[in-house]
Amino acid sequence: MKLIYVASPYAGDVERNVEYARKACRTVMECGHAFFAPHLLYPSVLNDAVPEERQAGMDMGLAMLFRCDELWVFGPHISSGMQTEIAEAERMRIPVRRMEMEERPSAERVPESNTGIACNSMQPLPL
Repeated sequence: MKLIYVASPYAGDVERNVEYARKACRTVMECGHAFFAPHLLYPSVLNDAVPEERQAGMDMGLAMLFRCDELWVFGPHISSGMQTEIAEAERMRIPVRRMEMEERPSAERVPESNTGIACNSMQPLPL
């Protein structure tokens, strides 16, 4: 079982983005992997509106990145926080994969998660 670092947008429409991140984590789990989503963990104890606390959450998430086998990027855009996570993963030579939640897999793409994402549909993140 791989440990997957989940990167997806958080700021902005937080309620919608948290729900999206939960679906992303479920996708990872249904693909047979464990997930680590720091943007679901740290805001529960830190105030993301306070810059020092937001940075502490980012730093703690990045401190765990080295333990992860891959970083999966979810979402229609890459936020500044996600770009920092991607850059650090690349620096550490941790594979980075892009996953689009809206993608509907073809019949030959299996296994498929309950979220409608084929577990083998990840594409390398364009540089």
